[in-house]
Amino acid sequence: MTTPERPDPAVPTATYRLQLQPGFPFAAAAEAVPYLASLGVSHLHLSPVLEAVPGSPHGYDVVDPARVREELGGEEGLRELSRTARRHGLGLVVDIVPNHMAMSPRHNPALWEVLRDGPSSRRARWFDIDWEAQGGQVLLPVLGGPLGEEADRLKADGDVLRYYDHVFPLREGTASLPLPQLLDAQWYRPVWWRLARTELNYRRFFSISELIGVRVEDPEVFEATHAKILELLHEGVVDGLRVDHPDGLADPGGYLRRLHEATGGRWTVVEKILADGEALPASWPVAGTTGYDALRHVDGLFMDPDGFGELLGRYRAYAAPQTDRGGDWDATVRRAAYKVLTHELATETERLTRVASRLCATAPETALRDRAPWALRTALTELLVRLEVYRPYSPEDAATVVTEEAAAEARRAFAVPEEAGAVDVVRDLLLGRYGDGPAHVEFRTRFAQTASALRAKSVEDTAFYRYVPLLSATEVGGEPGGPAVAPDRFHAYCARVQRDWPATGTVLSTHDAKRSADVRAALHVLTECPERWADVLTEVSRAGQAVTDGQTAWAAWQTVFGLGPAEEERVRAALLKHVREAGLFTSWTEQEPPYEEAVARFVTAGPCGVPGQKVAELREVLEPHIRANLLGAALVHLTMPGVPDLYQGTEREYRALVDPDNRRPPRFGEGGGDKEAVTREALALRARRPEVFGTTASYQPLTAVGAAADHCLAFARSGEVVTAVTRLSLRLAQSGGWGDTRLPLPRGRWADVREPAREFTGEARVAELFAASPVALLERVPE
Repeated sequence: MTTPERPDPAVPTATYRLQLQPGFPFAAAAEAVPYLASLGVSHLHLSPVLEAVPGSPHGYDVVDPARVREELGGEEGLRELSRTARRHGLGLVVDIVPNHMAMSPRHNPALWEVLRDGPSSRRARWFDIDWEAQGGQVLLPVLGGPLGEEADRLKADGDVLRYYDHVFPLREGTASLPLPQLLDAQWYRPVWWRLARTELNYRRFFSISELIGVRVEDPEVFEATHAKILELLHEGVVDGLRVDHPDGLADPGGYLRRLHEATGGRWTVVEKILADGEALPASWPVAGTTGYDALRHVDGLFMDPDGFGELLGRYRAYAAPQTDRGGDWDATVRRAAYKVLTHELATETERLTRVASRLCATAPETALRDRAPWALRTALTELLVRLEVYRPYSPEDAATVVTEEAAAEARRAFAVPEEAGAVDVVRDLLLGRYGDGPAHVEFRTRFAQTASALRAKSVEDTAFYRYVPLLSATEVGGEPGGPAVAPDRFHAYCARVQRDWPATGTVLSTHDAKRSADVRAALHVLTECPERWADVLTEVSRAGQAVTDGQTAWAAWQTVFGLGPAEEERVRAALLKHVREAGLFTSWTEQEPPYEEAVARFVTAGPCGVPGQKVAELREVLEPHIRANLLGAALVHLTMPGVPDLYQGTEREYRALVDPDNRRPPRFGEGGGDKEAVTREALALRARRPEVFGTTASYQPLTAVGAAADHCLAFARSGEVVTAVTRLSLRLAQSGGWGDTRLPLPRGRWADVREPAREFTGEARVAELFAASPVALLERVPE
């Protein structure tokens, strides 16, 4: 069963993400290895492989970190996949989930033990539970209604308690007690699921009560939860790691340093979503991020800033959104943040308030005393909603995250100026001005963890679905308020990446993306023709089908434009998720069936009905420009600094919406047209000449000259490879084409990688360079 140990592998040249699930296990991945190796990637990138809740389609709900998932083929299946991959020259990178595990006692042996034995359990330290709250019982929000309505369905059965499919351990000696006393005697309390919002006393993943936070900051917990992954690494089964959601951890930097030491410095990237202008902490011993920052910069190249502004105006005229409910980006985010803190994250806010209140009440500094819980809660809320990044990581960087400007605004929430002093107390605690005792560290930790959950829920899971002038701008890591990226800004970003994080990950599509890159590529074109888009919507709106509301209708029409011809059910499912996430007229927890049924009827009669043909016709007319965006983004991604990660199926044109639409099992080996040709050429070049793209490579912007110069984005890698792509091709066509625009090339002779007989020297006429394709990949001919 042992796989021979091998030396630490080099940095990947490119990775290929596979979403493992019971319908696509290790054996299916192994069957795809010859095909994937032929693409030119160096590593397979696997979704989580440890034991998860049975039937899980994603594996992020781990129940036993000591075992490889049996539904995928177990440990031997993983080792066989590794052997197969290695025979074809491929390594493995695996996704790990240190932040949380599944709150599923019947499947989670560690959690079962804790619920049975309480805080004295040897594994109680695994989970982030506040034993001082709720009378020392862990609240389990599993009941379909209040206890009085569900009591008859709770049954003691031997040494377990059953409720439908739920099974819980009974504390020794309590099985014969009457139900009320039996429940009171346990270390847990089953409650109505709606109480999770305000009463829960364990840390969750965001607002998902089915996932419980893990305390990997504890060395013993780290060792227990990482032993199997480290074994697989040290035995050469696995070569590198992707770390899921480090922002949920108590001490991300400390965790990553411990992981780096334990792995021997294997290539590791972290799923850190950087705000515009935010830098990855330089002290983190990782290769970089998983690549959402790269996605934002690549996407932005293909958006026209002026056209986006006009599109925004057209959207406001059509949908008439309220300013803070989808009309203005910043205002929409702020309102969503307030709602999330008082609604989905109310229990996290209360726990943070309790920590702050306890710290102030017992502090030796009199300046911290006499702070009412309501004032601390208000101060915390007002500061949290003003954060523009996911979280601070230390007292040192807290000053740039929780700014004095934000504090000044927060003070205005108080009618009495003296009570506004709570804002200064909170900020000073965050900045470490009152010390670094255990209580101070706990407060800073809870604030940071709450901040990261708030950012994810208010921005990605709420505001992205309310502010919808351009759906392709509302992508993970995106900046919907100003999504366009000028070439000089893109070049500056690439230069920083090559200098600071040359082995970072880069992506265009992921399992968490709201839309695949190729759907977004189509939507980008709308920034080049906002008036045509508005005219089409005016025409289809005259068709007479009932419109639910303007924002949903606008989003629905853009969805079918980006997706192209597709099954109605896919569009309906995506729109149902859209309106529930937006939370304007329905939500996941307060569903409004009449509204949801109206949305479904609208999708059937409008975007997926006869009027939808008008949108399809517009897409067909714009197809050459969609193709230019699609190919341009693909080539830039594959040749820019960093390690490109291809999501399954994206070597070909791949149109998918938000999960679960983007997690369907892949089909390999089908012909892929232009995009697959570009992908294979770039990956083959990376594999053949890794030094040109790797950690010691260089990046040089190339600037075209001539009337259409702004439409050519080009750069050289290590003086040996040139990438050139067309951007904003519709605007280019409208302005008369390339004319005599030229691209000065580095010295030497340059051959087209696709057609080596085509050579260029000195300056290339851009019209000739792009004669057959809107993109070009050149390699310098040896002297």
